[in-house]
Amino acid sequence: MTHVIRALGRPTLILAHNKTLAAQLYGEMREFLPNNSVEYFVSYYDYYQPEAYVPRSDTYIEKDASINEHIDRMRHSATRALLEREDVVIVASVSCIYGIGAVETYSSMAVSLALEGRVDQRALIRKLIDLQYRRTSQSLERGSFRVRGDVIEIFPAHSEDRAWRISLFGDEIEEIIEFDPLTGAKTDKLVRVRIYPNSHYVTPRPTVRQAIKQVRIELAQRLEEFNAQGQLLEAQRLEQRTLFDLEMMEATGSCAGIENYSRYLTGRNPGEPPPTLFEYLPENALLIVDESHVTVPQLGGMFRGDFKRKSTLAEFGFRLPSCVDNRPLKFEEWDAMRPETIFVSATPGPWELERTGGAFVEQVIRPTGLIDPICVVRPVEQQVDDLIAECKDCAARGLRVLVTTLTKRMAEDLTEYLHEAGVRVRYLHSDIDTIERIEIIRDLRLGAFDVLVGINLLREGLDIPECGLVAILDADKEGFLRSQTSLIQTIGRAARNIDGRVILYADHMTNSLSNALAETERRRSRQQAYNVANGITPESVRKSITDILTGDEAAPHLIGHNLEAHLKDLETRMKAAAADLEFEEAARLRDEIRRLNDKDLELKGARRGGGAGDTGSRGRSSKGAPGTSARKRSKAKGKGKGARRRSAFG
Repeated sequence: MTHVIRALGRPTLILAHNKTLAAQLYGEMREFLPNNSVEYFVSYYDYYQPEAYVPRSDTYIEKDASINEHIDRMRHSATRALLEREDVVIVASVSCIYGIGAVETYSSMAVSLALEGRVDQRALIRKLIDLQYRRTSQSLERGSFRVRGDVIEIFPAHSEDRAWRISLFGDEIEEIIEFDPLTGAKTDKLVRVRIYPNSHYVTPRPTVRQAIKQVRIELAQRLEEFNAQGQLLEAQRLEQRTLFDLEMMEATGSCAGIENYSRYLTGRNPGEPPPTLFEYLPENALLIVDESHVTVPQLGGMFRGDFKRKSTLAEFGFRLPSCVDNRPLKFEEWDAMRPETIFVSATPGPWELERTGGAFVEQVIRPTGLIDPICVVRPVEQQVDDLIAECKDCAARGLRVLVTTLTKRMAEDLTEYLHEAGVRVRYLHSDIDTIERIEIIRDLRLGAFDVLVGINLLREGLDIPECGLVAILDADKEGFLRSQTSLIQTIGRAARNIDGRVILYADHMTNSLSNALAETERRRSRQQAYNVANGITPESVRKSITDILTGDEAAPHLIGHNLEAHLKDLETRMKAAAADLEFEEAARLRDEIRRLNDKDLELKGARRGGGAGDTGSRGRSSKGAPGTSARKRSKAKGKGKGARRRSAFG
C-alpha cells in the first residue's frame, strides 16, 4: 500500500474494519511515509449508547455518549488536511460512512487571515463564535480563543499543542505568531492562517433559521397525522420534544441531537445521501479497502440497523420522520461515491471478485522470505491434553501460542483449565473493551503470559511475530468460524515466525478444511520455489512493541478506567500549574498527557525490541485472566453469589 501511495502521489483513504487495525495501520503509515500528512479518522466516542425505544416494554433509552477529545482533534486534522494538502493519507474505520457536516459549509465558513491584511476585531470575534469557538479569559484550550486588547489568541480545533496569536494595529493584521499555549513560548512566525470550524456540524445562522421554518412545517403535518389516528400521547410527546429543540436552536444555534434535523440543515432532499468524509475527498483520490472480505460486508450492514432504530423512534413520536436521513451511507451509495479502489485481502470476498471479473493481483511473496506455516491435522479426542503439551513446549522455547475456540464460554473455561495445568494463559473475546484488547496483545508479545485463547478476534490484522503455534480446536465444525475464509485467515497468524506451525483438531475433513489446507499448501509451494530461485533465506518478522511504561519504572499500572482517571488528574494539575504561572511544570504535565494518549491508542510508541526471550515484563492488562468472566451472566437459581463455575474440561 505504501509503495502504491508513494508512486501515485494521490490523496488516499485507507479503510479498515475496526479501530484496532486502523490504529496499527496509522502507526505503520506514519513510519513509512514520514513526509506525508498521515491522519486518523475513526469514531470519536469512547462510549456510545444510541437513542432508542423498545415498544414491547415501553422503554425509552436516551442517547448517552462520551467523546474522546484526542480523537476529535485528529478528525479535525484529517478534514483540514484533505482540504489543504495533496499528500494526505487518511486511515479510517467504517464509521467514516456516517454523516458529518457538509464540506461546502465547513470550508466556506473557515476564516482566512493574512499578514498585513485588514479585519475588524469585533467582526472576527463574531465569526469565531459562529465557528463554535469558546471565548475565555483563562488558560487557552483547544477550540477556544482569548482577547487581550488588540491581540486575539486562538487555539485551533485541529491543533494539539500550538495556538495562534493575531496582533492587530487598528484593522490591520500586524503580526501572526504561532506559540505554545501552556508556556507562551513563540515557535514560529506565520504569513497566513486558516481557521476551520470547531465542529463538523457548524451551520450558518441564516441556514439554521431556514431549517427551523421547515421543521415547523413537518411538525405540523406529523401532529395532524397523529391526531387523526387518535395517537394523542405520541402527538403530545413529539410536540414537546421538537419545540424544545427549536427553541434551543433559535437561542444558541444548536441543540442536543441536532443531527436529527440534518436533512434541513444541509439542504438535502428526502432520501438523498448524507454528507460524509467521502465528499471531502478530491476527484483524484484513491481508496484502499483493507481486509475487504470483512470491511465490505460491514459497509453493507450498517444502514439497515440504523434505519430500523430511527423508524421506531419516529413511529412512536420521539422524533420526526426526517430523522432517518441522519444515517450512514447505503451500500449502493457508497459504491457509487467511492473513487478508484484497491481491495486488499488474503481471502477476497465474492463481491470484490465479481466487480473485478475474477481478476486479481496475487502477492504471496513476503520481503523476509517467510513462507506459510506447516499445517498438521490431529484427532479431536484428547485435543486439550495434546494442546497443553504443545503450549508448554512452545513456552519453553520462548514462543507464544494462539488458540481458537467456538464460543466465549468455551474460551473462558479452557483458559481456566490451562491455568490449572500450569500454563500462563489469558482469553480474548468481544466482551473485552477495545483498549484492553490492545493491552492483552501487547502483554502477550512482551511475555507476561504465553498462551492467548480467543474466538473470532484472532484473525485479521493481528500481527504477533513471536507466535510459534496456532491451535484451532474443533476445526471440523462447519460454519462461519470454521469456513474456508476463517481458517485461511487464522492459519495466517502463524506466518510471522520462521518456526510457526498450525495444528487443526478434526476427526473428518470438511470441504472448508480441505480447501483451506490446499490453498495454504499452494501458497507455500510458490513461496518455497521463489526463495530457492532467488537465494532467499527466510527470517522471522522483527517488530517493535509499544509500551506505555517505557522510561518510567515508577509510572502507575494504567489501563482502561484507571488510565482515564489518571489522565483527568494530570489535566487538572496541568491547568492549575498554568494558572499559577508554573509553565515548566505545566509543559511537563502536557507532554505526559500526550505521551499516554498516543501510546494508549498505539498511534505512536517508543521503539522497544522485546522479543521471544523477553519474559520478565510485567503485564498491564487486567482482563482475560483465568477464573474471570467479561460477560454478564445471570445467576443460576439456588446458587450463592460466590458459586464456582464448573469447567467443561475438568
